Amino acid sequence: MTGPAPIRSPWWLKPANRVFVVLLRLGVPVSRHESPVVLTVPGRKTGKPRSTPVTPMCVDGRRYVVNGYPGADWVHNVRAAERVSLTQGRRSESVRMVELSAEDARPVLREFPAQVSTGVDIMKRAGVLKTGTSDELEGLAGRLPVFRVDPVA
Repeated sequence: MTGPAPIRSPWWLKPANRVFVVLLRLGVPVSRHESPVVLTVPGRKTGKPRSTPVTPMCVDGRRYVVNGYPGADWVHNVRAAERVSLTQGRRSESVRMVELSAEDARPVLREFPAQVSTGVDIMKRAGVLKTGTSDELEGLAGRLPVFRVDPVA
């Protein structure tokens, strides 16, 4: 018995992310309704800094980041790192990212379509989602990694 087919990122995602990282580092607003940031994490094999755009969302006063493509390199790197940085323009903060269990991820995934509509649109274009509803996102709990963003004291 095999599980569901792996969800893969589209070919255009890495080049698009490089452009977004540059724009975000320059402080250029790339969304009217959302606040994407640059997540920088040491590579788990090389230790070199790796950056990708992410859009944190807030649920019950806590910040979270949802990965739209299981198997993404940044997810593996975050799992291996003690700390990462989140940068928006010239402002940067060091944080710890804690992966949620599938059960704890469900309410965050339900909220994702309301808070990160751009992410939902990208995931639909890439074939990860069909409808982008809260029910569909919640159904991907355990397949889409969700991280809580904790400040570092």
